[in-house]
Amino acid sequence: MAKLKLKGKELRAAGFPEAPVISIAMQVMEKHYKHHTVEDAIDLLKQVLADPTAFATHEFLAPVAYQLIPGPEPDREVVSLKATGVPYNVFGGQYIEAGATSQMNLAVRLPISVAGALMPDAHAGYGLPIGGVLATENAVIPYGVGVDIGCRMCLSIFDIDPKELTRREHFFTRELNEATLFGSGKHFDELVDHPVLNRSEFNEVPLLKGLQGKAARQLGSSGSGNHFVEFGIVEVKERDAQLDVAPGTYLGLLSHSGSRALGANVANHYTQVAKEKRLLPSEAGHLAWLSMEEQEGIEYWMAMNLAGDYASACHHVIHEKIARQLGRQPMKMVENHHNFAWKELYDGREVVVHRKGATPAGKDVLGIIPGSMTAPGFIVKGKGELASIHSASHGAGRQMSRTAALNSISKSALHDMLTKHGVKLLGGGLDEAPHAYKDIHAVMKAQQHLVDTIGAFYPKIVKMDGTAPKPWMKKGGTVDGE
Repeated sequence: MAKLKLKGKELRAAGFPEAPVISIAMQVMEKHYKHHTVEDAIDLLKQVLADPTAFATHEFLAPVAYQLIPGPEPDREVVSLKATGVPYNVFGGQYIEAGATSQMNLAVRLPISVAGALMPDAHAGYGLPIGGVLATENAVIPYGVGVDIGCRMCLSIFDIDPKELTRREHFFTRELNEATLFGSGKHFDELVDHPVLNRSEFNEVPLLKGLQGKAARQLGSSGSGNHFVEFGIVEVKERDAQLDVAPGTYLGLLSHSGSRALGANVANHYTQVAKEKRLLPSEAGHLAWLSMEEQEGIEYWMAMNLAGDYASACHHVIHEKIARQLGRQPMKMVENHHNFAWKELYDGREVVVHRKGATPAGKDVLGIIPGSMTAPGFIVKGKGELASIHSASHGAGRQMSRTAALNSISKSALHDMLTKHGVKLLGGGLDEAPHAYKDIHAVMKAQQHLVDTIGAFYPKIVKMDGTAPKPWMKKGGTVDGE
């Protein structure tokens, strides 16, 4: 009989809250109930979930029950959730796991929620699901933005024959290896001067004062997880007024990364502040918010915007380094955040729109939606669809957690896929293999009334981290779990 193998998404779909109880439950079941079927194991765990006190002294299940038994509540009033959440629209629901939908169902019950939407690449995260969009009234949710604040895409289009990627492969490979650093905690010894490092927020927000030095050392680095810098082929079939690039085939440089340690520290600090200020039911704890009028909310908003600009600066440093080596300035640069919050008008009222793993898609707004290391990405133009709160997906989205990918995808399968698509991979692990992602073509079809596709990018030389993911990364997402 095959040994039991559980997946985190199966436990989340069964109603289990976020880590650490999920990882503990998986370990207990796979050790002590290894000959159970998945269905029987889930049924048993549902019994523990329904009445954890009944299993508090169980020989094997007590560690799981302990995580589920509520501790004593602090001497504060718990903020009540609405019995019924505000309506929200789902795009490509057939591609979205139950855990992401459950998280969205919770988010729209917050008393501050105004509207929501779920993108076709959605999967479970912390607080809001990745691919979740939430409009709130006069409040910002740090984990509604995500840990990797300002994570973004940046595409430079060069008037260079993309056949050069084959003719001079060694040159382009060297430039990717030298232009940036990958890996959690990595930093440069030689610093780059940039105006973002001299921003007044570093002196005005107490938390930021201690982060300026590290931000300087990490400026232009790329982190780990699903972050990348890659050369590829850009195809533009028709001239578009916003893109303003003639039809043709070009060389493209595409990067994906965020605000590094600066953003992670801001997210974690202000999430704790929000949790202390607003006591929510335990299942909604990661959705704690800050009012836009209180000091902490003002500080977070300032820090978030700085982190977003810092993320943009990291991309620009990389692209400028490579442009100098190419001896050519880009014809066009397209970029967009996908972990951020904006003040926008929704149905005539000002709201705070959180896009966690979602691309802004306002009327005629340009963006890039990537596929995987072998699948194409797309240059898109937003249609300004109110039903999605002017948003679209931020990529194909994971269909496997990192753990599942590491356990089920072989090196030979990855090699065969790379060979089939003519892609050279520098670094990159099995947890980021194309097999771990949804079909980007299906995702794009599910949102064809949200964006117009006006160009495509085909990866050819891809640089990623390639080191083994940390334990806290293995359920999916980027270096910061989002």
